[in-house]
Amino acid sequence: MQYRALGQTDMKVSQLGFGASSLGAEFRRIDLNEAIRSVHTALDLGMNLIDTSAYYGRGLSEALLGQALNDVPRDKYYLCSKLGRYTPEHFDFSAQRVAESVDVSLQRMKTDHVDIMLCHDIEFVDMQMIIDETLPALREQVKAGKVRYIGVSGYPMKMFRYVLDRTDLDVILSYNHYTMQNTMLADMVPYLKQKNVGIMNAAPFSARLLTGTKLPDWHKATPKVRQIAEAAAEAAREAGSDIAKLALQFSIDHPDFATCIVGSANPNNVQKWVDWADEPIDRELMDRVLEILKPIHDWFYTEGRPENNDEPINVVE
Repeated sequence: MQYRALGQTDMKVSQLGFGASSLGAEFRRIDLNEAIRSVHTALDLGMNLIDTSAYYGRGLSEALLGQALNDVPRDKYYLCSKLGRYTPEHFDFSAQRVAESVDVSLQRMKTDHVDIMLCHDIEFVDMQMIIDETLPALREQVKAGKVRYIGVSGYPMKMFRYVLDRTDLDVILSYNHYTMQNTMLADMVPYLKQKNVGIMNAAPFSARLLTGTKLPDWHKATPKVRQIAEAAAEAAREAGSDIAKLALQFSIDHPDFATCIVGSANPNNVQKWVDWADEPIDRELMDRVLEILKPIHDWFYTEGRPENNDEPINVVE
């Protein structure tokens, strides 16, 4: 496992971080014992960053982490959680809820601090409130020793610039925007480095789009996007490979992203991903698959309030 510095923090994080959204049964029904084993497998294989949220499983992910990590020394891993989103439709970024949410998350995870706390999916709310109320409240939690570093997470690229043009952050977490299909996060690297922000990338498979498997019902990919992604997956299969392996290798190959977060409640998947990360990249096949994906390069969907979203670069029906 390789480790990289996370911005100006004192953290050196594994190039593969463990995403615990799966422990909240966000993708399928899970076996609780198997889910806990997946956490231990990740730690045993050197994944020292665990990412979760109060939203995942509406608290289930944090609670299971509290069980899984109960006997693991606290200095063996970094813990990143999120606040502000609590159900698909319920958001509360008020200062009072910040303090309450931090305390609840610490109790669920049976720890006295988190290394990173992020404002979760801020594109769904008035982002000026994040600047004026939420982040100042989070800084109070840093002073209290309950949180070490703070940041924001979400889908649209626009919201990162909005926040960082108005205040300082330690880290950001972006998902689905540095994959074989969408590399918009890479375009922001000079700006983010100028702001001294640590960059965490997540979701190299773009919510299964780059796996050749059935997409979840909520996936927003258009018919054309699905068709081209399947053609790319078929090309990888015909070459005796797996588009998911190429996707993972592509996303961890960028040196400016400290970590790429992937998650599963199946320990076999975790083992497979670490194995893939160790394998040499088939550059010829990767280039061939990237060529197939070109017509949908940088296609994205909208999430949250319209004013918080970027203008479409590549409109694909």
